[in-house]
Amino acid sequence: VLWYQGESNTGRAVEYLKLQQAQIMDWRQKFRKPELPFYFVQLPNFMDANYIPSESQWAQFRESQLKALSTPHTGMAVIIDLGEWNDIHPDNKKDVGERLALIAKNKLYGKNIVYSGPIFKDAKIDNDKIILSFEHIGSGLQSIDGDELREFAIAGDDKKFVWAKATIVGDKVVVHNEQIKEPKYVRYAWADNPDVNFYNAEGLPASPFRTDY
Repeated sequence: VLWYQGESNTGRAVEYLKLQQAQIMDWRQKFRKPELPFYFVQLPNFMDANYIPSESQWAQFRESQLKALSTPHTGMAVIIDLGEWNDIHPDNKKDVGERLALIAKNKLYGKNIVYSGPIFKDAKIDNDKIILSFEHIGSGLQSIDGDELREFAIAGDDKKFVWAKATIVGDKVVVHNEQIKEPKYVRYAWADNPDVNFYNAEGLPASPFRTDY
């Protein structure tokens, strides 16, 4: 199954995780295939850009989709870079299909290929910095355009997020902001329409995430 979720659920982001998992289980039961592969597409970037860290129902919804990966025999294509601010149905369908195909080639057909961009793994606080680790780093992490990494925000206990300086150090990303002496939380691409440039060397974008659940 290849599933592209409609956007009308974005107002019920928390509920959606249960709905998505229930749908997968229900279809597997109905088709009598308990391991039926189910590969879905995370919602793209859309609407106006926001130039300060803020809340986003679309970001919350993408988070629910990311959590649905805990269901066995699933995969998620990240397309946070393929949307259009003024078109809820973006034109670029080819790259969406190709990213889904990478998942199928690896998970279903056993090809030894990188099929996902970086997925957040854990965060460790080191004095005034937070060190982020990822799965699916491929051949390495990169800024796809050579500029400093964008869309990373950091906060202390008060959860008042400010933009962070994010630096790739080996296979990790180190984030900090001199104003936040005791950082606790990080968000990445937490917006309706973030301007992302964090990818792995294979050219696949990182999924948005947050650590302040």
